[in-house]
Amino acid sequence: MTPRRVVPLLLAAFLLIGTAGQAQAAGYRYWSFWDRDGGTWVYATQGPSMARPSDGDLQGFRFAVSENSGDAAQPRGTADFASICAKTPAEDGTKRVALVLDFGTAPDAPSGETPPAPRTACAQVSPDATTADALAAVAGPLRYNTNALLCAIAGYPKSGCGEQVSQEQETRDTPSASAQKNASDDGGPSLGLIAGISVIAALAAAGAWQARRRRNATR
Repeated sequence: MTPRRVVPLLLAAFLLIGTAGQAQAAGYRYWSFWDRDGGTWVYATQGPSMARPSDGDLQGFRFAVSENSGDAAQPRGTADFASICAKTPAEDGTKRVALVLDFGTAPDAPSGETPPAPRTACAQVSPDATTADALAAVAGPLRYNTNALLCAIAGYPKSGCGEQVSQEQETRDTPSASAQKNASDDGGPSLGLIAGISVIAALAAAGAWQARRRRNATR
């Protein structure tokens, strides 16, 4: 094997290692907060503890793994304020806020937990109540972290709060993915790194063998 052929293959091996490392990054597991604007969900610009909805507003929450607000999963379903609050008559000195609570899918759930079925609720609260107040009235217990990030609605999930999730963790159901995750957790090298090193070692051995053959042939 000549040096001209070895160099491109070595570069390919290094690219394999780099790609394997990049593929592990995925996103964060958290509750996203949404406002309903007509027939469209819009990512909320304020947190639930700061937002003060008006009477007749529809807001939603979705638990999922997302990289950022641009790719965050929206609440599912087509419920509107009228249908959600149909059985909650208006009262003086209060406001009604319709809430859509989407606990997400099994692949997005923390290990060992099963997401509850999506549901809706109509919160009847004081006129100055925040979305967090409305949520606490109909979907407790809530859980927050020290930075006031909403971690759990109706007790789900039981633990964790906005933790980073790799693609290996997202596909943990498969034995091979579980093995990769365990190796990563133990501080061992990833499979991509091992494969890349193996390729480099094989190429180096082949080059040395070819060099010995050429030296023996010229003797």
